[in-house]
Amino acid sequence: MSAQNDVCVGAGQRPAIGPEKGFDEHVLACVLSCALKEVEAGEATATESTGLSLTELREILPRSFPAAAMAALAFKDVSDPEPLMEEELLRGLLLAHARPSDPASARFAKILARRAMRNGHLWQDLGLLNRAELNRLLAMHFPTLAAGNAQNMKWKKYFYRKLCEAEGFSLCTAPNCRECSDFESCFGPEEGECEERVTLI
Repeated sequence: MSAQNDVCVGAGQRPAIGPEKGFDEHVLACVLSCALKEVEAGEATATESTGLSLTELREILPRSFPAAAMAALAFKDVSDPEPLMEEELLRGLLLAHARPSDPASARFAKILARRAMRNGHLWQDLGLLNRAELNRLLAMHFPTLAAGNAQNMKWKKYFYRKLCEAEGFSLCTAPNCRECSDFESCFGPEEGECEERVTLI
């Protein structure tokens, strides 16, 4: 297990992902591992950590997580999450590009929007093994949005750029990305440093 992934997953907490399980279940298991760590640390409830409702969690947990870990998520006195405006905007962007009539895509829109509120790289905050797994997730569930990131911009930077474009303004005054003073911040490697998110409000 990579050092970066330890941000979300402690020793022995990642559920085994067999070859017969689909990629979606793997991603959910990674996210739920993050949630479990945050619940155990008293940092968030399961709904606050994932952005999913109690109903959604109870639907997906039996498919993706061992029973003992499910109990550790401590659902007592847990309420459904209330997203702030920034999270709502990002969720709306993702939903606008989600696969039509796909409940999994809608769930991942909620998860991505909530985990993007953290300060790490998005793949790290989802508990994924690397950025390639995030690329695959976005290409599967938000294909038109993913296709637009042709220059391989860091995903949080790309999301906020799209939100700003929708509002009719730019985050950067440079005529193109290559001439921008923040080029390395937007396009550099995502190995271990934290990635600051852009605050819209």
